[in-house]
Amino acid sequence: MTTLLRLPGDTPSALTLCDLLLRDVEDHGDLAALSWYADDGTRTTLTWAQAHHRIAEVAAGLTALGVTPGDHVLLMMGNRPEHWLTDLALVHLGAVPVSVYQTAAPEQIAHIVRHSRARLAVVGTAAERERWERLPARLGLQRLVVADEDAVGPHTAWDTLPRPCDPSVFEETWRRVRSSDPVTVVYTSGTTGDPKGVVISHRNVVRNALALDQVAELPDHADHLCYLPFAHIAERMLGIYLPVFRASHVHLCADPAQLAPLARRLHPAEFFGVPRIWEKLAASLRAGVEALAPERRAAVAAAGEVARAHVRCRERGQVPEPELAAAYAQARREVIEPLLAQAGFESLVWTASASAPMPPDVLDFWAGFGIAIMDAWGLTETTGALTLNGPQAFRIGSVGRPLEGTEVRTAADGEIEVRGTTVFEGYLRPDGFVEPATDADGWFATGDIGRVDDDGFLWLTDRKKDMIVTSSGKNVSPALVENALKEHPLIGQALVHGDGRSYLVALLVLDTEAAGAWAARQGIDAADGALCGHPAVRAEAERAVAAANARLNRTEQVKRFRLLEREWSPATGELTPSLKLRRRVITDAYRREIDALYEDHV
Repeated sequence: MTTLLRLPGDTPSALTLCDLLLRDVEDHGDLAALSWYADDGTRTTLTWAQAHHRIAEVAAGLTALGVTPGDHVLLMMGNRPEHWLTDLALVHLGAVPVSVYQTAAPEQIAHIVRHSRARLAVVGTAAERERWERLPARLGLQRLVVADEDAVGPHTAWDTLPRPCDPSVFEETWRRVRSSDPVTVVYTSGTTGDPKGVVISHRNVVRNALALDQVAELPDHADHLCYLPFAHIAERMLGIYLPVFRASHVHLCADPAQLAPLARRLHPAEFFGVPRIWEKLAASLRAGVEALAPERRAAVAAAGEVARAHVRCRERGQVPEPELAAAYAQARREVIEPLLAQAGFESLVWTASASAPMPPDVLDFWAGFGIAIMDAWGLTETTGALTLNGPQAFRIGSVGRPLEGTEVRTAADGEIEVRGTTVFEGYLRPDGFVEPATDADGWFATGDIGRVDDDGFLWLTDRKKDMIVTSSGKNVSPALVENALKEHPLIGQALVHGDGRSYLVALLVLDTEAAGAWAARQGIDAADGALCGHPAVRAEAERAVAAANARLNRTEQVKRFRLLEREWSPATGELTPSLKLRRRVITDAYRREIDALYEDHV
């Protein structure tokens, strides 16, 4: 819990981000607020006082371009300082920043422009500029601001926005902002249709920050590695709103491929990753352990058992016995910390995940290093996390208990319903009005399926719309089966299909790092051809499926599978920007392969 921060005023629900940013300047103005890195690794940093001054300048420049309170302004720039500063500048003007995924399809961009009635967009690169230039003029977008100096073309350069600002005018403007005003509109990723505009207020954000701060135990002014898209509610909370609330230090990672080197450089105290990130980090660390000498691997395995026992003890809310505490301290000192230090993770005190169910084997792997990943759950519509595990109360595999000020219940069919202070204001309509999405009692139907146990912990099953109903009428959670399949280190990604069919089939994607290391140990030369076509690899995949089936009931078992080598990604369209499966996209792309798995099979 943050200890060095005062909250301005007497009523937290009346606060805005603008109030909190001024508090940061007054109390912590000399502390680092925002850092970013050049290709050669050189770091540039703004303090909170410098960031506040720069935000005021950008606000003056946007005002000169005609931005007024209530205007929606679209941002597509990736994780770079111009995005962060422009976002907060718009907030201080009473305008509404709307970040757009860099992977958004042209029709999605057009829909957001039309739906938000935006007249201005700020983009980063020449490629992004060209995509926006191709939008039809009838959509009403009047001006582009471009961040990259060599990509401006006929448009306005971000660096040339008028800088002189009158501090009194800036303060007068932001003090008119109210806690009920929108702080952003987040458009859902649109996996099943046009994206919806989720309206989130200052009040939603501040209440969520307060509730999270009561659970998460973080050092004051902690570093945050900001690498997820700002168009996703998770990074908006973690990379913009919570840092303003906590006066912490944001490190922008413009290229997710540089996340691991940045972690090794910073040795952060906290790290958030969606399940796929934790899976890939685990695969990399597992490959490193496999390369150790046999006696060293044995030491890692023994330390892992001690660490898991220590985590299980903490999970039960118990104080470890002196013998276990001493054994764990020795294991950390001699085995675990040297390995974690190679990834920059030896100083972690808070690790979290959300967005999709975490595979149990990944949770178990990290527990073997003393790291209990605190799974959370929430939606864009709940301003991010609504339930959370914490150091004082967690259940590995659950997504925690409701945060203060929120409630959770399940409907007759298992659908999770929520209400509380962080539930969004409603969906933006094309006419500019906000349409509430809760019932008369304030409950919002989330579309997720789950259960609440006797201790109040929420356990997820799957998305309601993703549930498979077989031809015999049996309901199957695809995520449950997919996570079982991915427990084998060779399998990096999986998609299970079987809606309206008599049995389940699966598309399996090899984990690049793990498969390469496994092939090398087997004496298989990956250069000779595709690994997925090698008989030994196929045999190992069959063993992986058999092992998963042994833990599943008959309806959930996979009868046939197709092995794929090319990894799915947001760039190729199979994953959302937050690395969730786009099930419809994948099944459409591999329709022939899926149909073949049902041919000539009884």
